[in-house]
Amino acid sequence: MRVTHGLPLARKTTLGIGGPAAMFAELEDLADFPEFVALADAFPGAPICLGAGSNALVADAGCSSPVLRMNTRGVRFVGEAADGRTLVEVQAGHPLSDLVDTVVGHGLIGVEMLAGIPGTVGATPVQNVGAYGQEISDTLVEVVAWDLVLRRRVTLDAVACGLGHRTSVFKGSSRWTLLTVVFALRKCALGAPVTYQAVADRLDVPVGSRVPPAEAVEAVLAVRRGKGMVLGCSDADRRTVGSVFFSPEVTPAQAGWLRDEGASLNRFPDGSTRVSASWLMRRAGFALGGRVAEGVRVSYLHHTLVADEGASAARFTEAIGVVVQRVLEGTGIRLTPEIDFLGDWPQEGDMGED
Repeated sequence: MRVTHGLPLARKTTLGIGGPAAMFAELEDLADFPEFVALADAFPGAPICLGAGSNALVADAGCSSPVLRMNTRGVRFVGEAADGRTLVEVQAGHPLSDLVDTVVGHGLIGVEMLAGIPGTVGATPVQNVGAYGQEISDTLVEVVAWDLVLRRRVTLDAVACGLGHRTSVFKGSSRWTLLTVVFALRKCALGAPVTYQAVADRLDVPVGSRVPPAEAVEAVLAVRRGKGMVLGCSDADRRTVGSVFFSPEVTPAQAGWLRDEGASLNRFPDGSTRVSASWLMRRAGFALGGRVAEGVRVSYLHHTLVADEGASAARFTEAIGVVVQRVLEGTGIRLTPEIDFLGDWPQEGDMGED
């Protein structure tokens, strides 16, 4: 375990924003985790797990609570579920993109549509990460976590994780640190049905078709690259968290006029119908590359926010508020940020809330 004091967290996030951490620890071996807990007890507040920093906005003042980056790696095939699916145990610090490549290489399906999403496997249950018709809730079996209340390791099955649309019992809670994750994946020559038009178009197949998972991965990566949503694919837009806002749920009446306007609408596993936040930004008049706040603009490739020279946490939150307000005024639909706000913020901003 490597421990640093006063490390600027801007270096550890994809936005490149954030003040120093009072204590920053990088964990390579789970056997050292109790040592981290003992060190963390000397600092105020519960430990914060930063992961790969790809979904985080760190306060300009930094973080007085201890910060942990899980660098643990490893994928193990550990048996077979009752329904015949293969059980795969993954260390929390393992990159999600590498997991997708590994299991697809073994002929397993269930996470192929998550190709290109940055971050670690341990972050995926927290957010119930999903894309292009798949979610972690489709395949999650259980997690092993450190419970800071009970002061010991616990195992939580998928039901206990409380997975919903981009949420879980872990989201917004400082009680647990995820250590390992177990998925159940199916051996199959064809992946899940392609449910998103953009991916189907890239594959040149009708929506609902099934293709080999490796082909699905390549199509998803191509679509994401076209939006600048794969880290490193666009130098100009490299300081990004990908999607800044949740896709908001809409009522049947709203869905009707949105379809008439050509909006991107999709049904989700929780039964909700949601509209693309990027479509709402475009509808509200935000132009690609347009400045929203000092150091913060819309991406050149996709309607999301990215950071430029001069960006700060304060300016990024200002930009979020501008987008929320203009979309609300232009469409009557309220956007909600999905990124994690970490560290010592001077006060609770409303992010556009009433």
